[in-house]
Amino acid sequence: MSNETSSAARAQGHRSELQGLNSADTAVSKETRRRVIAASFIGNFVEWFDYAVYGYLAVTIAAVFFPESDPQAGLLLTFALFAVSFLVRPLGGFVWGHIGDRVGRRTALSLSILIMSGATFCIALIPGYATIGLWAPVLLLIVRVVQGFSASGEYAGASAFLVEYAPANRRGLYAAVVPASTAAGLLLGSLLAGLLTTLLSSEAMHGWGWRLPFLLAAPMGLIGRYIRTKLEDTPVFRELEADDHAVKAPVSNLFRNHWRQLLQAVGAVLLNAVGFYVILSYMPTYLSSELGLGATESFLATTVALVTYIGFIFLTGMLSDRYGRKKVLLAASISFILLTVPAFALLGTGNFLVIVLVQILLGAMLTLNDGTLPSFLAEMFPTRVRYSGFAVSFNLSNALFGGTAPFMATLLIAATASDLAPAWYLVAAAVVSLVAVALSRETCKEPLRHE
Repeated sequence: MSNETSSAARAQGHRSELQGLNSADTAVSKETRRRVIAASFIGNFVEWFDYAVYGYLAVTIAAVFFPESDPQAGLLLTFALFAVSFLVRPLGGFVWGHIGDRVGRRTALSLSILIMSGATFCIALIPGYATIGLWAPVLLLIVRVVQGFSASGEYAGASAFLVEYAPANRRGLYAAVVPASTAAGLLLGSLLAGLLTTLLSSEAMHGWGWRLPFLLAAPMGLIGRYIRTKLEDTPVFRELEADDHAVKAPVSNLFRNHWRQLLQAVGAVLLNAVGFYVILSYMPTYLSSELGLGATESFLATTVALVTYIGFIFLTGMLSDRYGRKKVLLAASISFILLTVPAFALLGTGNFLVIVLVQILLGAMLTLNDGTLPSFLAEMFPTRVRYSGFAVSFNLSNALFGGTAPFMATLLIAATASDLAPAWYLVAAAVVSLVAVALSRETCKEPLRHE
């Protein structure tokens, strides 16, 4: 075949794919898209509500599940359990990616929310160290491993689901619903933890108060599963199924044919992995344990930052639709490289207003990454391996660097005797992400690829 004929064939194929995309846009009703948004929102909301409560009540959980002789060691072990639960996430990414790409996005999402909410509920039922000794942290570890496995399919699946249902020119905005839902889960966790800490005595919190937030996971998870089972799978996946083109071994196909994109995606996720857990999960503990801020003030500062984060995240999604994913992601990395250390230095002033303003700044910087990353990763991989590519890259980076971020921050402070250690850790993550994004291609104006 001549070069001219080959070029014409590629152009015709490109036009056909665009036409198919446009017809899919018009075929999906606004009501269906609203239900897709709700279904995608609630699963991540439940997941990150749990992680928020665990992070914000880390000091209480450490006292309940570990001996009280060494509070610092107990806190480190609590964050170590937080990190260990992430080690199973790459395995979960393989499993949920296979189900999502082989059987369907809806099936994977319906199963993951059921397992995740059930595991979260079980945390509330575990007796403390004073009652059953070492079995308390062992049972906590088992439940958190189950949580990590089930949650590993949630963020990737919801992002792929939204991107595949979204209008072609608004994929960034639709995908921003996923990080918004995580922030909303963190926000409710922050509010509830702050309320319980304020209203209950220390004895009540240690005895039963800390269990209340985890009990809420069961009804929320059942609602989410019900909504998801009432939806059809995405138009592009149904088209793939109808043509019998769904790949039989998506993970194998991913590593064989898309390994370059996979490496770029792992690097691009690094800033999100470290930044999200340091700024939005570990920060209350950092402010209270390392900087001496009161627990109530720490929760309040984080709550204000989360509210502004949710607003910024949708703005970022729209910016990425207009200017491109790469430009916004590069701006995020450069911002962290230049501003993180000065921002953490200002936190050390102890002035509450300054702390709130700094957290808003850090949250806004993080949204440049978080609001763009879901659409960037979903568009990077073709439909046949989209769920797998997103799930494996996202969970691998989070397992190695995200879940360990609170532990590493605490350890680095202890090792260096410097409150700025977490800031330098964030800078290093931003440098890696900067390089990975710079090497990737722009995807926001392209149709979703099947192959």
